[in-house]
Amino acid sequence: MLKLSKLADYATVLMTAAAREPARTLTGQELAERTHVPLPTVAKLLKVLTRAKLLESLRGARGGYRLARPAEKISVADIIKALEGPLAVTACSGHHGECSIETNCATRANWRLINSAIRQALEAVTLAQMAQGGVPSARAKTPREFPLIRA
Repeated sequence: MLKLSKLADYATVLMTAAAREPARTLTGQELAERTHVPLPTVAKLLKVLTRAKLLESLRGARGGYRLARPAEKISVADIIKALEGPLAVTACSGHHGECSIETNCATRANWRLINSAIRQALEAVTLAQMAQGGVPSARAKTPREFPLIRA
């Protein structure tokens, strides 16, 4: 089963909360209260998201966190990549040389195609769309058929 880690899921929840209030700088405590994600987890994720340049940290009495760029310019793929690294559904679909049988594998090309389709779908959904509560055009943008390569 393909499944995001709990941390990647929570990071998306935190980023969505920040996107809903783009004019405000939110503290870790405020984000924890709004999202019901435990404060220690929020603190850990804020560091990762800031390091990935998805959030910016402001110090001082009115300090906290805010989006580093407009929500329309941040994709769900950006958030997942910050937590989990580049998307790779199989060892060979991410980087060349990570699988011992890739040179003789009859399914490698199809896995790369599937990996690309998943990545494109995640890149097509913006944080702004997540903050609005839905992606109305997602169904229209998702290909119904993938041209699989015959081995």
